[in-house]
Amino acid sequence: MLRKIKTSVAAALCCTVLGTGVAGCDGDAVENWDPFAPATRTADAAPISGTEKIDVAGRSVNVSCSGDPEKGSPVIVLMHGGGDGLDKLAAIQKTLSKQNRVCSYDRLGAGASDQPDGPQSFSSTGKILTGVLDRVAGDGPVVLAGHSLGGLIAARYAPDHQDRVKGLVLMDATPPTMVDDITKAIPESATGPAAELRAQNLAMFRGENPEKLVITDGKVRSAGNIPVEVIQHGKQYLAAVPGYGPRLEQAWAAGQRKWLALSSGGKLSTAADSGHYIFVDQPDVAVQAVERVTAQAARQAHGG
Repeated sequence: MLRKIKTSVAAALCCTVLGTGVAGCDGDAVENWDPFAPATRTADAAPISGTEKIDVAGRSVNVSCSGDPEKGSPVIVLMHGGGDGLDKLAAIQKTLSKQNRVCSYDRLGAGASDQPDGPQSFSSTGKILTGVLDRVAGDGPVVLAGHSLGGLIAARYAPDHQDRVKGLVLMDATPPTMVDDITKAIPESATGPAAELRAQNLAMFRGENPEKLVITDGKVRSAGNIPVEVIQHGKQYLAAVPGYGPRLEQAWAAGQRKWLALSSGGKLSTAADSGHYIFVDQPDVAVQAVERVTAQAARQAHGG
């Protein structure tokens, strides 16, 4: 059983290998809903200060914004990992908002936002993100900074929204081929903790997670010549999985390199003293990366 592995490691594994948590999983029957219903465009509404619930395609989405917008500078949008919510990002948001306009939000099924009525896809969760961006940035540029599953969603979203996404920071983002990676790293013949981990994560890939998000593998597409920083963990905690840890670490590292195909301006770095939560373990590393990307995006917007 997973509990045979050190508790903290097991928790991180469940979050990391998939990029989502286990808490809140259920098997509710799928109900009909329209994730592509028109979002409520409220760009001209008063800027959000603090935490506020907004309507996106008939769903209540919890949003937090802070900091004063600088003319021409992108709005930074932080995206939490699976099993987390915007509250996990509060500290880094507070730091970044000293010199930037920063927002975060709870995806459907997370935090204080509505629960999804049925399974979600990258397209439907992207529709919610579009509605959030409409409200917090209007037609202005944004930089998406995502952790774990949030990084995966941001990286899948950016290529189709190059008109507004002008920079990306991926903090130990779930790799683009995680389903294939875990099935190869941990074979079906595995037993013990590794077998438990494999089965648990494959179930979550199928949508048995709090967001009911069905996670599929895919090629990394270009998001344009935008600044992209990919930061991977340095503390190899995945190696704690008996028998298969090294394979998991290798697959994760290879997945981080794959994200560089998002842009010719992509850069990969390692947070040497960090586990999965880089923005918690080494907040300065995360903050500096986001600020570099935001500054570069602003310069590009002005032809610099």
